[in-house]
Amino acid sequence: MNRKMFVRGVALAALILSLSATAAQAASLPTISFGVQESSQPDQVATSIKILMVLTVLSLAPALLIMVTSFARIVIVLSFLRQALGTQQVPPNQLMIGLSLFLTFFVMAPTFNKINGEALQPYMSNKISQDVALERGVAPLRKFMLRQTREKDLGLFISLAHEPRPKTLNDVPTYVVIPAFIISELRTSFQIGFMIYIPFLVVDMVIASVLMSMGMMMLPPVMISLPFKLMLFVLVDGWYLIVGSLVKSFN
Repeated sequence: MNRKMFVRGVALAALILSLSATAAQAASLPTISFGVQESSQPDQVATSIKILMVLTVLSLAPALLIMVTSFARIVIVLSFLRQALGTQQVPPNQLMIGLSLFLTFFVMAPTFNKINGEALQPYMSNKISQDVALERGVAPLRKFMLRQTREKDLGLFISLAHEPRPKTLNDVPTYVVIPAFIISELRTSFQIGFMIYIPFLVVDMVIASVLMSMGMMMLPPVMISLPFKLMLFVLVDGWYLIVGSLVKSFN
């Protein structure tokens, strides 16, 4: 009986495969092929190079978003806030990154609108060339980064790059502006994080002193201080203060 069922199963499978092959031959399925061929038209080669460049930029888009916008400062400060509260994974990482992204879009909205109006839309309408669009698109980002960058950090990378002393900020190369902007953002975010830590550190010290004076040395102070830190954060409307201070720090 088992042998007959096995034979029937094999026959049924063969029938299904044959029907699938027949249907595949009858229907015209789209195919995608890649190859390297000789071309006598320079326009075709230029178009292929542009496609590769666009794919490369898209793959690096998350890194570019972090490096040349306000995202780094916001996400670092929010991470410091969570560690100062001692809530471990609350709020979760997805929520922290999502909030950081939306705050980044909010802060960068004037810059993005300027890029869209002066570079992207004219280029899409064939009013300007690609080189002009790139130059106009980089200018608002440079202005934003230079406004947040310290002169000391900018001078450091100018000296490391062995560039001549620029007469104006427009003479500073973009590849010098970006790393100077990043370390300036790291310094600013750490300063804000230090200021956030101070009130919560005071609460931890008070709770630890009270527990030691009561002889309750085996009880972790974090378990007692966490509700007080949450209550303090809620009473002072912490999210309002933190988000407001972060956004105002970019003005």
